[in-house]
Amino acid sequence: MPARFTYNRQRIMPAARTSLATLSAALAAIALSSCGAGAPEPQGPPNIIFLMADDMGYGDPGSFNADSRIPTPRMDALAAGGMRFTDAHSGSAVCTPTRYGVLTGRYAWRSPLKRGVLSGYSRALIEHDRATVASMLKKRDYHTAVIGKWHLGLDWATVSEPDTWDEGDKTVAFQGASDFARPEGLEIDFTRPVTNGPVTLGFDYSYIIPASLDMAPYVYLENNVCEKPATEHEPGRFDGPVFWRPGEAAEGFDFFDVLPNLTRHAVEYVEEQAENPDQPFFLYFPLPAPHWPWVPTEEFVGRSGAGKYGDFVVQVDASIGMVMDALERTGQAANTLFIVTSDNGAEWDPSHIEEFGHHANHAIQRGKKRDAWEGGHRMPFIARWPARVAAGSTSDQTVCLTDLMATAAEIVGFDLPEGAGQDSVSLLPALLGEDDAPLREATVHHSVDGTFAIRMGKWKYIDGQGPGSNQWDGPKEGDPPAQLYDLEADRHEDRNLFAERPEIVNQLKTLLELYKNQGHSRPL
Repeated sequence: MPARFTYNRQRIMPAARTSLATLSAALAAIALSSCGAGAPEPQGPPNIIFLMADDMGYGDPGSFNADSRIPTPRMDALAAGGMRFTDAHSGSAVCTPTRYGVLTGRYAWRSPLKRGVLSGYSRALIEHDRATVASMLKKRDYHTAVIGKWHLGLDWATVSEPDTWDEGDKTVAFQGASDFARPEGLEIDFTRPVTNGPVTLGFDYSYIIPASLDMAPYVYLENNVCEKPATEHEPGRFDGPVFWRPGEAAEGFDFFDVLPNLTRHAVEYVEEQAENPDQPFFLYFPLPAPHWPWVPTEEFVGRSGAGKYGDFVVQVDASIGMVMDALERTGQAANTLFIVTSDNGAEWDPSHIEEFGHHANHAIQRGKKRDAWEGGHRMPFIARWPARVAAGSTSDQTVCLTDLMATAAEIVGFDLPEGAGQDSVSLLPALLGEDDAPLREATVHHSVDGTFAIRMGKWKYIDGQGPGSNQWDGPKEGDPPAQLYDLEADRHEDRNLFAERPEIVNQLKTLLELYKNQGHSRPL
């Protein structure tokens, strides 16, 4: 590996809390001194990087949780140099639908995927003619790239297909077996290009893995072509959190090198774009980590106080830092809007909390990945743009990851048509400190099993007895038919006010049905 791509190997042991705090403070001071008022005026539209971790919780970064057991100095420095959004939400509590919403500005439950996620063998979910952030920015002369975990389906070149392939319900026809195995009857020619992949959706360059790191096929695709075809059978590994399923794989596919490899490509892309300073770029960088398998490389083992998961988050933080360093090294940092967030809550059980004393989804929040509760979808969200965003600032606006589309459109002066970004609202007023009212009327949340929730102001209504969680063991006798919480008074969602405030329930339920039926939630 070239020297410029090596991670910082300085070990930060869990016991060294004072040293960690000192390091984070020093990095924050550096960020503050180099951003904000003293930054140069932007020359032209900004570069935009949207970096989305996979299954990283609200309570993991130190800048969002003072009690985090995971050192995240690079994310903390990014926050100190930009704006923290404390009430940001993913479009879903699981990954495929969130990714759909990020790129299209449209809630994924409006698509054929009504619950669950796709597999690595699934066909393309985003329609080939649907507007995406990438295709929109290309119309404003941006160079566009995606590097990372795709998990939005690909139309593989097939030799044969399953009998059920054309069923309308994609949660059946797409997912295949419950373990995300290759559907019976599907044979793929991995030597031929895929169609309806990133290139079709507006990306000039793409380097991706098809789905989550624990889902076959285990291959890299560059510009819709497999870097190496899947010619081997991966037997799978089932060693606790070091877990991936059996399936087809490219020769030499190394699970431990996926995050470093994708980071190398992202850094190279940033460096290459500096050679053409007159053309801004958009980089969508969806990381495959810290999603299972928890596979930190050797230099990160033992770097956190939260086991292998925490060590993997430390490696995620280092990857973010490498992109930050590339921006600084090439002189592109000042006029780059760099957003860091996550796609849904962490896969972090009560047993992990008991073992490590770490609340990956924050102790103030109930639930985790898959839930309609806050732990499933309230995400850390950091935005740094030294030329325009005040360093060390905070926003309490309720925002959604679907808002990338409208935000980018306003930045570049693009008027979204009615058929694009139906659930996207621009965050630019908040970024510039010019917001004096809520930007969103309301925000819709969605769980793994399709349970809906809607948030407006302090009120959150969950449209069902259970929040759609693998932690939920079913309704009890006497339970109300749905849930209502006052998040200002009860962030942990312990007191269900459904029976006490029927007028609020009716208002939110009516608005949710309106959003579903009219096909959009943003004003047109």
